[in-house]
Amino acid sequence: MTLQNNNINQHNKYRLSVQLTLTGFSFLVTNIAKNEIDFFSEKKIEQTVSPEELLLELKSVLNNNSIFNTEFSEINVIYHTTLYSLTPTSLFDESKSSDYLKFNAKILENDFIAHDTLKNHDITIIYIPFININNFLFEKFGNFNYHHSITLLLKNIFEEDKNFNLPKIYLNIYSKTFDLVAIKNDKLLLCNSFEFNTPEDFIYYILFCLEQLKMNPETIDLFVSGAINKGDSNHSILYKYIRNVSFYISKKEIKTSEQDQSHHNLLLKYFH
Repeated sequence: MTLQNNNINQHNKYRLSVQLTLTGFSFLVTNIAKNEIDFFSEKKIEQTVSPEELLLELKSVLNNNSIFNTEFSEINVIYHTTLYSLTPTSLFDESKSSDYLKFNAKILENDFIAHDTLKNHDITIIYIPFININNFLFEKFGNFNYHHSITLLLKNIFEEDKNFNLPKIYLNIYSKTFDLVAIKNDKLLLCNSFEFNTPEDFIYYILFCLEQLKMNPETIDLFVSGAINKGDSNHSILYKYIRNVSFYISKKEIKTSEQDQSHHNLLLKYFH
């Protein structure tokens, strides 16, 4: 699916945001002064691919659309992968970065390991970006910022969840994975990502996490964003087992099309 506005004008300042997963990628061009979307494009890949295959797909799109010849004043890249781990910043040792990942991810000798830090919450996110894609993007655009999607999701939740003492669950959903974040009293209780193929897989992981956290599906407030719509199979099964389900709408406003729902592509639209 592609939404496009052709009013790109080199006299204005534009921000390019890119979100990458092993099942596809999406682009968003924002007019910074007007705080509105000028271009959105999304490519979905049916099967999970390797970083090398993803790079070939990415090159094909970036090299064959003139909009990416725009001189962007800011470029942000978001990596959504399950190859990450969280640790208290006070305990983080950059020289031992691989040790934080080796128990829940396969680490190769030549893997580049990056980290993001949420300074006010003593949280460091350690992850593996796609270094081949980083190199290509640097060659094409020059300097850019990149983060793990969990970093940006947590940052926004903490910014908008202040002074709320009751526990909450947040789900950010992609085509075959979802992130689950549990917050209470401005403290992180749980942060994890799960792969799923069916709505039954989807609800199983959520109910299991609620059970481990001793949270009641009848009373917990659960917020969803990303690739989910009212009445679809994932939303229906959520609503069947959990009473209070709402779409998560960020307080950071951006002008978008009437067809686009605010909870879709949350990180691309609200985190810069």
